[in-house]
Amino acid sequence: MDFPEALRARRTGRQISQLELANRAGTTQRHVSFIESGRSVPGRTMVLRLAESLELPLRERNELLLAAGYAAAYPETPLDAAGLAPVREALRSILDGHLPYPAVVVDGGGGLVAANAAFVLLTLGADPELCRSGANMYRMALHPRGLAPRVVNLAAWGRHIVERLRRLEAEGRSGGGRERNRLVEELAGYVPTGPPVQGPYLGFAVPLELRSPWGELRLITTVTTFATAVDVTLAELKLEAFLPADGRTAAILHQQPWQQDQET
Repeated sequence: MDFPEALRARRTGRQISQLELANRAGTTQRHVSFIESGRSVPGRTMVLRLAESLELPLRERNELLLAAGYAAAYPETPLDAAGLAPVREALRSILDGHLPYPAVVVDGGGGLVAANAAFVLLTLGADPELCRSGANMYRMALHPRGLAPRVVNLAAWGRHIVERLRRLEAEGRSGGGRERNRLVEELAGYVPTGPPVQGPYLGFAVPLELRSPWGELRLITTVTTFATAVDVTLAELKLEAFLPADGRTAAILHQQPWQQDQET
């Protein structure tokens, strides 16, 4: 995909007009139109301004620069690099600080990076291959050998996951290209067809209703990112934390049943 096409695809995916993009980037609609038609070749600074104005993830900003013939602006440091030791320590501190509730860190593709001790509550009975380091957590959540058999509201919760990923794809925010598209379609195949299961859902979120040996757990999730990251690896990390949606779930989790399970 050449630069004019890449810019146009990202702009229209976010449903932003040429005029709005021009206003955000401090230029004219005419200039944006000329860039998208290939009649004008933007400088590196303008490409960066357009990418920032579209609020593109750092990886896509680099891709846009490369498509325009310029060097990438943002590094992509391996998470195990010595220079990122403080980041790894911070992540571990956040994960442990979230106990007794489950929490997990995933990379840009959904691969497992780290988890706290309580995360084992979500992986009980799952195929170990679906839960190992680097395994895709979206697949683990919906696969028949993963979390799915224990999810009471699989239709609603699974649809929520798939629609979120599809929305990110439409906006061009998820990255991954064909591989990510294949994953989304694979996940969609695991979600039961027909209308979603109805239930006493919260007004602001679809909870995860999960069977466990200690009773049914109702959990809601929050996602935290490194908002000020200037490294692709850090910018793509997501910390997904699970919180109790009712007092009964909170009481079960505060008993730290995963520790009891390990002791037995």
